[in-house]
Amino acid sequence: MENLIKKLDLNDYITSFSKLFAREKSIILEGDINIHYKIISELSNYNFNPPKNVITLDSQLMHIQKQGVLRVYEIYEFIKIINYFLYLKRFNFEGKLLEWMEKIVIPNDIIKVCDYFDEYSKLKSGINEDYDNIKEAINRNKEEIKQNLYKLVNSSKLKPYLVDMQVHFINQEECLLVRGGFNHALNASVIDRSNAGFFYVVPHSISELKQKRSDLENKQEEILYKICKDISHIFEKNLLFLKFINKEFDKFDHYQARIFFAQIGDKNFILPSKDNINRLVDFSHPALANAKPITVDFSKKVIMLTGVNAGGKTMMLKSILSAIFLSKYLLPYKAHKSTVVSNFKSINAVLDDPQSVKNDISTFAGRMLEFSKFFELKNAIVGVDEIELGTDSDEAASLFKVIIEDLIKNDIKIIITTHHKRLAALMAANPDVELIAALYDEENQRPTYEFLQGTIGKSYAFETALRYKIPKGVVQRAKEVYGEDKDRLNELIERSSELEREYKQKIIKLNSEIDTYQRLSNNLKEQKEELDTHILKEKSKLHKEYKDARDEAKKAIKTKLIEDSHRHLNISHKLVSQIEVEKVEDDTLALELKVGDRVKYRNTKGNILSIKGSKAFIQNDDGIKMQVLLTDLKRSGNPPPKPKKKVSVNISKPQSGDIKLDLHGQRVEEAMENLDKFLSDALLAGFEEVLVYHGIGAGKLALATKEFLKKHPKVKSFEDAHPSSGGFGAKVVKL
Repeated sequence: MENLIKKLDLNDYITSFSKLFAREKSIILEGDINIHYKIISELSNYNFNPPKNVITLDSQLMHIQKQGVLRVYEIYEFIKIINYFLYLKRFNFEGKLLEWMEKIVIPNDIIKVCDYFDEYSKLKSGINEDYDNIKEAINRNKEEIKQNLYKLVNSSKLKPYLVDMQVHFINQEECLLVRGGFNHALNASVIDRSNAGFFYVVPHSISELKQKRSDLENKQEEILYKICKDISHIFEKNLLFLKFINKEFDKFDHYQARIFFAQIGDKNFILPSKDNINRLVDFSHPALANAKPITVDFSKKVIMLTGVNAGGKTMMLKSILSAIFLSKYLLPYKAHKSTVVSNFKSINAVLDDPQSVKNDISTFAGRMLEFSKFFELKNAIVGVDEIELGTDSDEAASLFKVIIEDLIKNDIKIIITTHHKRLAALMAANPDVELIAALYDEENQRPTYEFLQGTIGKSYAFETALRYKIPKGVVQRAKEVYGEDKDRLNELIERSSELEREYKQKIIKLNSEIDTYQRLSNNLKEQKEELDTHILKEKSKLHKEYKDARDEAKKAIKTKLIEDSHRHLNISHKLVSQIEVEKVEDDTLALELKVGDRVKYRNTKGNILSIKGSKAFIQNDDGIKMQVLLTDLKRSGNPPPKPKKKVSVNISKPQSGDIKLDLHGQRVEEAMENLDKFLSDALLAGFEEVLVYHGIGAGKLALATKEFLKKHPKVKSFEDAHPSSGGFGAKVVKL
């Protein structure tokens, strides 16, 4: 894997990612990649602190298994892991995350051990009485030494011999700096000499106190060993749990490193697909600074990259393989979310010259040795740079044509770069082959680092030579040697590329027209459905009113009184005369909507201000401007409402304002009301950036704050604050 990472220029990228691990490990995340992706997606919605650095504990687990006694620092490494999972369990996780956390049940005796130590790995007071007593005695001893030295420094008898009034620390000993003859005033041992010839001395009275402290520290170590022995025995009883939690910590370490790495530079996770679709969209190779994003479809079995020298063919090859590699191991990278790549069992890169004096192998022989291994592969992708390297291009073209056709049968995808046209010409008719040409700017005589699918590219060797100051006469003679026929072939290739570009532009235009007619068709279909509904409604209305009139007529016929008969008939005639049918105007769409047309968008009506492609910019009757899809618009025959009188509202700017808001301890509903008012005041005050403290806690308030800021129309962006300003517990909001 390291060799592949190096070939794809991903060393620095992988190294920067690995630095986010809490402890050193491989980048490979074992297990079901779909479950990992689901958990990472869920975990990304929470603000959590990364774990502290932890050592690898494999040897310590083996030591416990053999009934050994761990040192204090080794015990604390386990405690750091357990404390971190106790911290995670305080979050209100859901879905796969919740299922995972519920499987991690920490034994009570292990939790009890975690309470023995403080955050500096020191044993807390009250855990062991003898240990506390000795600790207190050591502190008293230190104070005695300090007081003793203070008395000596201020002693009038010793002052003539003191070089300074300081207590020095030499060879891990507290001492004084004195001149020669000090023994007349002080009984002490010399432990060192200064550059100026003075003496560093330890008074004998201090030596006795230090010996006493040494004895106390030895006794303290004995007690501490006994405590470690008891804890190691508890760990031995829970060995299976410790192995489990150690493994689960590595899994979480993989998740958190990927999440924080994705946040650096706004990277995306591209989950490998089981489909045979492969399409990079706006991919930027990590090794390139200010890289031009590339978009390429490499769904076919074979991709042949041809064209201008130094036009980016090799980097295109590395980009395709890099995207597949990063997706395979669920590492985020810069690409649009619509990017799709397959999951290949193996990734192979043939990018270097295999010639080796030590192995006595030629370039071409080395290439053949590498290709021979590919016939044993299945579900693999192979990238080959300059495929004909090391031999005659015509012979190589014939040989590699047959090799490639056989490898295709083995379910292998091949990405090839070549400067020679013969192999591309031989493979062009194969439906499994996609030709991609690196484009060249004829006017400025430079590569564009852009690519065109479906054509063979010209090498532009002569143009490149001129660009790098080769004399024109030399290049001209080279063209003559090259021959008019081959030069004419290059012109035909270039003309083919131009026609291909024109063809693609026409396809784009045609697709746009098809979209327009499809939109018109959909609008007509919707209008027909509305008319059908309206007719059915009117028909039902007629049936009901006719029935009411007929019932009144029947009552008139059945009545025996002439006056009542006439009354019922009059009611019947009146009902018939009141039957009205709403007129339906033929409002079929014109061939195409245009600027100025009155349209309806959902529940609002307005006029079209401008049209660009498949979208329109409209202004509704309330004066609000918006950009919408043309397919969502319908014609409206209703005239615009009469303009309302303008009402001027003067809002006074607040006299004072605060750029910080603290939401700690507030309920979510209360906090969101306060946040809304705070942002409104900040906008009125003219603030462009404010700071909101929400804390970390269980994550509810942090998540609510994040969602509120996402939806607020006046919030341009927000991000986690600097560690000195709250870190993950605060947001810097730009208005």
